Amino acid sequence: MKTEDQAWRDLQSHAAAQLRTGFADRTLRAALGPKDVTWGLLSAHGSRQLPVGFAEGVLRLARAAAEVPSLTSQFALSAATAAVCLAAVVLVQDRRAQLSDERNLADWERIVLVAQDAQDFDSI
Repeated sequence: MKTEDQAWRDLQSHAAAQLRTGFADRTLRAALGPKDVTWGLLSAHGSRQLPVGFAEGVLRLARAAAEVPSLTSQFALSAATAAVCLAAVVLVQDRRAQLSDERNLADWERIVLVAQDAQDFDSI
């Protein structure tokens, strides 16, 4: 029977045999990332790929997109919002009034029927 230490050594040997050559080196390089010299070379290569004035153009477009809306557009949006809210209030109020009228008419119809029944009963 194998001891625990022997079993761990066998497992480690088997796992190591499954890995390709240079696995540990590639893993360490990926974890640490490129060195400063490499970053400098990548930056220089990338800057050669971009047209002159690219950064200024991007900043100009970003600033234009982030402009504050004009006072007129803010008032227009406020007026549109107020109009939508007012329309919603009017519609809800109209519907409530209509339901209240229907309820009142139904109550009056019952009262009329009761009064007619009482009048018919009195006439007998």
